[in-house]
Amino acid sequence: MQTKLKMLLASACVAAGCIQTYAQSFTWYSSTEGNLWKTSTIKMDKKSSEPLVVVDDNADYPDFKAWGATFNELDWDALCLLTRNEQDEILEKVFSPEGDLRLSRGRISMNANDYSRSWYSCDEVAGDLELRYFNINRDKQTVIPFIRAAQKYNPDMTFWTSPWCPPSWMKITGDYPVLSSKFNNMPQEMDYILYGNVGGKVDPDEMKLTGERKGKFPRQLATTDYFIQDPRYLQAYANYFCKFIDAYKEQGINIDMVIYQNEAYSYTPYPGCAWTAEGTIRFNRDYLGPTLKREHPEVKLYLGTFNTNRVDHVQKIASDKGLQQYVSGMAFQWEGRESLPVLRKEHPEWNYICSESECGWGSFDWGAGEHTFELMNHYLGNGCNEYTFWNFILADNGESPWGWKQNALIRVDSKTRTFTYTPEYYAVKHYSHFIGAGAKVVAYKGQGEDKMPVLVCRTPEGKYVVVAGNFKDEADTLVVKIGEKNLTAELAAHSYNTFVMR
Repeated sequence: MQTKLKMLLASACVAAGCIQTYAQSFTWYSSTEGNLWKTSTIKMDKKSSEPLVVVDDNADYPDFKAWGATFNELDWDALCLLTRNEQDEILEKVFSPEGDLRLSRGRISMNANDYSRSWYSCDEVAGDLELRYFNINRDKQTVIPFIRAAQKYNPDMTFWTSPWCPPSWMKITGDYPVLSSKFNNMPQEMDYILYGNVGGKVDPDEMKLTGERKGKFPRQLATTDYFIQDPRYLQAYANYFCKFIDAYKEQGINIDMVIYQNEAYSYTPYPGCAWTAEGTIRFNRDYLGPTLKREHPEVKLYLGTFNTNRVDHVQKIASDKGLQQYVSGMAFQWEGRESLPVLRKEHPEWNYICSESECGWGSFDWGAGEHTFELMNHYLGNGCNEYTFWNFILADNGESPWGWKQNALIRVDSKTRTFTYTPEYYAVKHYSHFIGAGAKVVAYKGQGEDKMPVLVCRTPEGKYVVVAGNFKDEADTLVVKIGEKNLTAELAAHSYNTFVMR
């Protein structure tokens, strides 16, 4: 009886607290190009305006966990162009729990990715199925010092890993790319392998490194597993993951989640590996899943990273009953954003993350920030409880060794050795500075034709955070209904906005 009374009193207190908070004002943070992080105060009203979104405190969303970034070699190189004081300023603002961005999750590439200095793996000794020559010596030169520099400002950071490409000798081509290019040494004659058994031809525009990819992506799925489907190789690769986890643990970096492949649907000139649905199921179900369960039961296995909107293909993988017993979640990026809502509805028992924020085309402009702002709105609004950014700092035009120019949150000029916080940095700050672990989405509206994405979260303290963009060429009115009152504000054209309950 006493327990029941206490619960009733607690409920009454929560309700009273909510009624009290509805009467409070909000601090409004607004950013437009050339006028960043402007602050003011705004009060709620009882006007009978038509709301753009209505807060639902019973909305079925998971608690948010973390914002993260990827630790790449070229990021480290860009950071090292600056003075020690400047490096500390950036790392504190990005990773400290009291900083600007408050990132607490790190993604690590197992072997080289497209923002490594060059191709490498942890074991390039062909035929070394026993992994006698496995080592992380290259990572000790760059990635691990980078991580430790971040841990100085957030020692509680957590980490996950995925490969872009296995050791080259584990692939049927014996090389790190998927397709030939002027940026690699793979013979063009080998490109046929991708669609070999159906006679398909490689579309030179589909995997281009600039411009937009529209429609179904990829338009034609690979029919060949580039990873050798020999049980000896599949088991050796599963063991490889475990050795990587062990090696990083020895360095004081605990990996708690793995994903078998980054973007299995990008047929790349840089490090990559094409997998079929059958090969994906086989490796994860029969090798990686059981091996992790036996050797590292504390490490979770996620499926992904899915960068395809071929929903039926993703469904085929996710529906395998034998595989499901090992899976804790799914990861989506790029065109995978279109698959996310469908898969989350079909598999509500799993966690979902955005594994990589889209990197753009090296413009570093306000429009790139607007795009990232909309991406965060989409992924959190569709049930992701983690969001990982790609390169958070790059030099000059952000070009990789394989010819792709990309954006970053911070840009370094290698000639003057100076840096700037890009518009994308502020787009991220409008979310991550206020939405932290334990926050819960209570209202969501996608960008739509009105170009006004809106997300409302409730913090663990019971306060509401409203994040809204207006990406039209003229001002527009935002109305958010919270309880019996409205938050009403005129949003400037092309603005990022955050309203935090006081």
